[in-house]
Amino acid sequence: MNEQPHPVAGLDRSPQGMKRIPAGQFRMGSDSHYPEESPSHLVQVDSFHIDVTPVTNRQFRDFVRATGHVTLAEQVPDQKDYPDALPHMLYAGSLVFQKQPGPVDLNNPLRWWSFVKGADWRHPQGPGSGISNRDNHPVVHVAYQDALAYARWAGKDLPTEAEWEFAARGGLADAEFAWGDEFNPRGRQMANTWQGEFPYRNLLTDGHERTSPVRSFPPNGFGLYDMIGNVWEWTSDFWSDRHAADGSCCTPHNPRGGAEAESYDPRQPALNIPRRVLKGGSYLCAPNYCRRYRPAARHAEPVDTSTNHVGFRCIRRETGET
Repeated sequence: MNEQPHPVAGLDRSPQGMKRIPAGQFRMGSDSHYPEESPSHLVQVDSFHIDVTPVTNRQFRDFVRATGHVTLAEQVPDQKDYPDALPHMLYAGSLVFQKQPGPVDLNNPLRWWSFVKGADWRHPQGPGSGISNRDNHPVVHVAYQDALAYARWAGKDLPTEAEWEFAARGGLADAEFAWGDEFNPRGRQMANTWQGEFPYRNLLTDGHERTSPVRSFPPNGFGLYDMIGNVWEWTSDFWSDRHAADGSCCTPHNPRGGAEAESYDPRQPALNIPRRVLKGGSYLCAPNYCRRYRPAARHAEPVDTSTNHVGFRCIRRETGET
């Protein structure tokens, strides 16, 4: 059985709020779960520093105050980007999860997602909600461009999928989860996920119905919190339906994902909106739906989309590349 390793001892020279991840080689992806995670393949990544936690409401507020940044959720969409939308359907807002009163068709996410006018990072459930007592919760309702803008302001970048997954594994090889092979070792809840039947019955075993304060659960072997559960996290890679297989001659070094043109959703041919890879799962991942609370798991997200279960964290590469 894989066991949680202890963080490497010694003097930590990482920037404040970050941990250094040493260069290494690992098998990315999985052949045992969802098809988009396969094939498992060997990759090499250089060393980098990564945020210990997802970016919080407090940190994002500092960024907004310093720059005047207006998130995509706070802007009225441009008609030319959504040619099939009626003018009265274009307003500032974001996607908000709506808990259901009973079982629903799990093949229809529109049963539990609603585009709520006025929902944004300050109002995660829509008008009337707020974050006054949630400074240490991860910021949500951030689209890709918002996450990247914050990273650039902070002198950082967004991780690639390979960098993120390597960090999430915490030094464990081939473990199912970021902490080992058991989801609840000795009955302990290790991440903020959904317990019960999604999307209508949450047993709240972990004590949280939505996001939880960062550091509420144990860190992984690299000393990183919330790599699994709580909120999905943006990476810089464009989406591809499958990983590339192992090469015959060499191991990919710092892979950067697929091509933008291949990331478009074939189910929506009228919308040329690229998709990026999300990692880590969220508080909505449940045993009966979206078992993506694992380092290898991945999800496609259009870059113009924000929700109340997606956030991000940043990295700083030691090589200086961006």
